[in-house]
Amino acid sequence: MAKGYWVARVDVADMDGYKEYIAQNGSVFRQFGAKFLVRTGRFETKEGSSRTRNVVIEFKDYETALACYHSPEYQRLVALRSPYADSDLVVVEGYDGPQP
Repeated sequence: MAKGYWVARVDVADMDGYKEYIAQNGSVFRQFGAKFLVRTGRFETKEGSSRTRNVVIEFKDYETALACYHSPEYQRLVALRSPYADSDLVVVEGYDGPQP
């Protein structure tokens, strides 16, 4: 079964306000078995546009990734984060087929 992923790009306008989102999101992600694969770090934009923070979070499957996003616990965090950051978030199903 293919895993599910969140791919997020974020520009933080107010880091002091955003810190509360960071402090509270771990418990929600643990509840859904999420694993951070990328959490900021160095990057180079090679094509298209970018934001200042990049995050990739792995879930056991696509359905769990969607369930986490739609959960009341995470939606509360979206409301907490929104005044302090602009985000792009894609929930995507991984690929577990043959490799080239």
